Amino acid sequence: MTLRRRAGWLAVVAVAAALVAACDRGPRGGPSITVVIAEYSKDHTRPFWQALAEQYTTQGGGKVDLRIIDWNSIDQQVSTMIQNNQPPDVLNLNSFSSYARDGLLYPADDVLSPATKDDFLESFARGGQYKGTLYGLPILSSARAFFYNRDLFAKAGIAAPPKTWDEFVQAAKKIQALGGGAIGYALPLGPEEAQAEWSIWMWNGGGDWKAGDGWAINSEANARTLTFLADLANRHRVTQVNPGKTNRTDGAFQLFKDGKVGMVIGFSPLAKQLDAEGKVKYAVAAMPTNVGAAVTLGVEDYLMAFKKKGNQEAVKKFVEPFDKLQGWLEERK
Repeated sequence: MTLRRRAGWLAVVAVAAALVAACDRGPRGGPSITVVIAEYSKDHTRPFWQALAEQYTTQGGGKVDLRIIDWNSIDQQVSTMIQNNQPPDVLNLNSFSSYARDGLLYPADDVLSPATKDDFLESFARGGQYKGTLYGLPILSSARAFFYNRDLFAKAGIAAPPKTWDEFVQAAKKIQALGGGAIGYALPLGPEEAQAEWSIWMWNGGGDWKAGDGWAINSEANARTLTFLADLANRHRVTQVNPGKTNRTDGAFQLFKDGKVGMVIGFSPLAKQLDAEGKVKYAVAAMPTNVGAAVTLGVEDYLMAFKKKGNQEAVKKFVEPFDKLQGWLEERK
């Protein structure tokens, strides 16, 4: 299965770049910094970063104004902060290039030691570059996969996961025909990550965002894919109600975890949740495709440091790793 963009199966990449500095012991009471972090987990994201922020302060840094923001609203909130000339000092997000283009970010050389910078895997470091300069400090990567409910497949008489779009539609129809609230496919096109869902289907329909240097959004292949997705909801009626308002994590994923959905595009955190709950027997396969080898989506998330008067050293202390971090975390498990 081909992987588009830079990705591995939840490869936690260069975690050190995401963590605080403890061995650079400056005077206590340094300048305060604002750190904005995307919420990956309601149970774990805040405690993890709060502990690191406290350690940063204890080891000589200033106070950390830590803000954990859900994925549905973080883009808008960060945009508002920047428009009001109050950007964060450190931001965790899945995009950085527009900020780098506008000259708002420190290059990695200004906030990381050479040893830390050189520790990034080359492929992930390339993903964090804008015009050849590293601005986005890669902290993790994940890839999407095709999840299916084995019990619903068995009840519907489906022997194997679909490999083509025709097989996919037939499988979805059989699951939908089971009744009792069964849904063939959970299609999330709400504000959370509609572009990711679209990209996977687009590539497996032979389309792309660009052709050469030009945009190809309205290409024939993309139009066919859009019609295919619309037909899933409107003609075949094998999706949940109103895909356009369904988000990924609290919508499509939740329906799958409830055992109501036959198929969904997920990733390893979904698998971890399913394994922990133990309610749904599932399996993972390559994406159904119309173009030969199946294609999936890999994403990369970053830390980035915003240029603000007098904050460079404080930011550097926060993003520069320390060698005893793993032991410190082990003690607190």
